[in-house]
Amino acid sequence: MQKTKKSVAKRFKVTGTGKLLHRSPGTRHLASSKTRKQKRRLGQAKALSNTHAVPLKRCLPFS
Repeated sequence: MQKTKKSVAKRFKVTGTGKLLHRSPGTRHLASSKTRKQKRRLGQAKALSNTHAVPLKRCLPFS
């Protein structure tokens, strides 16, 4: 039986259609140099491209 990779489970969320959502990088520091629009958009979760999602889905066997 394959176990869930907890590092992947903490970073990605599986949608109802099977896509993976992830948080945008670039929000931790150096925020003063970014525009309001950039910071607002970085706060939203983004869908991962299918090429990157395939190996990660193998790490989440129960989702």
